[in-house]
Amino acid sequence: MRFSALRVIAEGLTGHRGWGPLWRNPDPKPEYDYIIVGGGGHGLSTAYYLANTFKQARIALVERGWIGQGNIGRNTTIFRSNYLLPGNEPFYEFSMKLWEGLEQAFNFNAMVSQRGIINLIHTDGQRDAYRRRGNAMLLAGADAELLSRDQVREICPFLNFDNARFPIKGGLMQRRAGTARHDGVAWGYARGADQAGVDLIQNCEVTGFRIENGKIRGLETSRGYIGAKKVGVAVAGMSGKVMAMAGMRLPIESHVLQAFVSEGLKPVIPGVITFGAGHFYVSQSDKGGLVFGGDIDGYNSYAQRGNLPVIEDVAEGGMALMPMIGRARLLRAWGGIMDMSMDGSPIIDRTPVEGLYLNAGWCYGGFKATPASGYCFAHLLATDRSHDVARLMRLDRFESGHVIDEKGVGATPNLH
Repeated sequence: MRFSALRVIAEGLTGHRGWGPLWRNPDPKPEYDYIIVGGGGHGLSTAYYLANTFKQARIALVERGWIGQGNIGRNTTIFRSNYLLPGNEPFYEFSMKLWEGLEQAFNFNAMVSQRGIINLIHTDGQRDAYRRRGNAMLLAGADAELLSRDQVREICPFLNFDNARFPIKGGLMQRRAGTARHDGVAWGYARGADQAGVDLIQNCEVTGFRIENGKIRGLETSRGYIGAKKVGVAVAGMSGKVMAMAGMRLPIESHVLQAFVSEGLKPVIPGVITFGAGHFYVSQSDKGGLVFGGDIDGYNSYAQRGNLPVIEDVAEGGMALMPMIGRARLLRAWGGIMDMSMDGSPIIDRTPVEGLYLNAGWCYGGFKATPASGYCFAHLLATDRSHDVARLMRLDRFESGHVIDEKGVGATPNLH
């Protein structure tokens, strides 16, 4: 079943009786060539590209709950490629190009909207840093514009430009950045993977790995043993717990990242805005709610809920940036578990166990990386070689010292 305007009209005229489920709900087979652990954005996109782009078969994806229950459905929906370092910028620009053709590729409306992002400048030193970042973006083939104070005012006249502590002096803009419907992204990848023959097995929790002579043989699950030649793990904040069952201790910590939505308001915010003097970022949904977030909670946790001090800190950042939102009522808040790596950059690599592969350490960058993460992880699974844009995202870089420290804060995961 393909979606089209004509199909929508036809279904509307016939009472919408022709729509079926977006994907099957199969029972697990005894064995597969590939098993992807994790039914979030990265796991679903891996399964999709592994079947559709790399033409592999006998693929299963196992998810302990339901498809899309994790961070793919708990984020602020932003995608961008405004990174600095060679280990990150080419990867996220590759992801941006995949975002731009995503809906046409899997024939599903994910509400991809390239409305732009502005990182605000508050000091002369910050302007120099953003000029450097913008040049790095241009060298990697991305787009970047350094905006003056007046140019920012023309786009966002409602900001507090004359704040005594945080005056706005300009901004770094990427016009191709934007937002997408997170649930639509999950559903589109799930539907596309299912149509390519992938078994999406829900309510199937991994309880152990069967490893013999250093080689993966399969998974122990709540629905029985499932054999596999290769296993790829993409479980975000649960990476540490899952990989511990394979005898591995990862260089990551798990923290909660909260996000917030206000009541619906008239359209005011044209794109995505980030506060350069604190950790606050905001956009406006198609339903009018302000969608915003900030820092992770400062302690380790596996709970999908956060604490009040972070809510206060995020609200303070928003009020400093645009006091007008002080009258808006908060509609809801939620938390997602972030797998914070020791240098703030991700891991896509083989593990010491033959046939076992890892996709983890996404920190704040998980949603925007969804297409490229899945593509590069599928490339690794299918070919046993790292994709060119992910070749520096090695698991052993922390041992060898080849870290990708985007923020330059060292091995302090909660600061990334």
